[in-house]
Amino acid sequence: MTVASKDVGMMTMIENGNEVKRTCCSSNSGCGSSEILVEYAGNEKWIQGVINTPKGVVPVVSTQLNFSDILGSWKARWGVNRMNYKINPGLYAVGTPDNESPVLVTANYKSTFDSLRKELADINTWILVLDTKGINVWCAAGKGTFGTKELLTRISCTKLHEIVTQRTLILPQLGAPGLSAHEASRQTGFQVVYGPVRAKDIKEFIRRDMTATPEMRTVKFTTYDRLVLTPIELVEAIKVSIIAFGILFLLNLIVTIPFGLDDFYAYVGALIIGCVITPVLLPWIPGRAFAWKGWLLGFIWAVVVNLINGWPQLPSYSLVRAIGYLLVLSSISSFYAMNFTGASTYTSSSGVIKEMKIAVPIIIITVSLGMLLILLNSFMGI
Repeated sequence: MTVASKDVGMMTMIENGNEVKRTCCSSNSGCGSSEILVEYAGNEKWIQGVINTPKGVVPVVSTQLNFSDILGSWKARWGVNRMNYKINPGLYAVGTPDNESPVLVTANYKSTFDSLRKELADINTWILVLDTKGINVWCAAGKGTFGTKELLTRISCTKLHEIVTQRTLILPQLGAPGLSAHEASRQTGFQVVYGPVRAKDIKEFIRRDMTATPEMRTVKFTTYDRLVLTPIELVEAIKVSIIAFGILFLLNLIVTIPFGLDDFYAYVGALIIGCVITPVLLPWIPGRAFAWKGWLLGFIWAVVVNLINGWPQLPSYSLVRAIGYLLVLSSISSFYAMNFTGASTYTSSSGVIKEMKIAVPIIIITVSLGMLLILLNSFMGI
């Protein structure tokens, strides 16, 4: 196999206004086939060149993240183009791999792909990217897109059997729930080996002849890990909040006691507690259920709001509104904290379903009752 420059053995096509590189082997390019193994946009800076294989041309990817990679990941964290932040599935190369080089399997969510490739400097390897619909490995395993069927499909599409002679695939440990290793091995002849939890350990894992240490197998969910997951939760909450603020604006046209600054900061505080503070403080908040943890901090915040407004000595609003705050603010924090279960390593699918069956009806009842009390205060002044 030989490495070619970025444009050797390729033809450029325009699809939907974007340059797309496709394999087009010339007679002297050394390609064994002109079949397309993977398509990619011609302006992608993370593609360094191509490598010729017996079955066609494979893109060679950089192990250095550039500014656009970092910016793209940051935007995805904040929900900007999140559902389209993905790469084409297929086979990619790092360095100059040959037919005995290891094959790593990952998802086509670009942040996941970038996290893997940046840890592969100075080694030669293949990366088989599954079509997980732009979802990370862990979530895709739960949804079924990082699974046995897709792995079999991608091996077949890339003609991996004819590119490598070794018969071992290294899959991320967090992808194990979505895949039947023995079934994949039976149908493909490739042995499935689960790599470390964190991409930063993959080089050491390979160096140790694909043997993981206990540390490599330990799933950690640090304060930083939780914090970086909160922006997308916060953005989604803000979208809903814009509608809520619009309704309050219209209500202010007809109510006796209008909604004002007190209501604004009370609501924003409850939202931040549910989306950010509860996830960050998760291990230290009493209780197991996320909804309970969020409710507890939300209730404390509601008490603080009432204290700020003079309770109990010189209250600036009625007891009805104060009780309404206790019910509504704690419910808001509880709901958004419960949403974080989908991003946590602390929960299982059955545990999430069980918690939601209990928490959702309670949240609906308490927030409805609280809103009723606040509206009674706003319309009737009681």
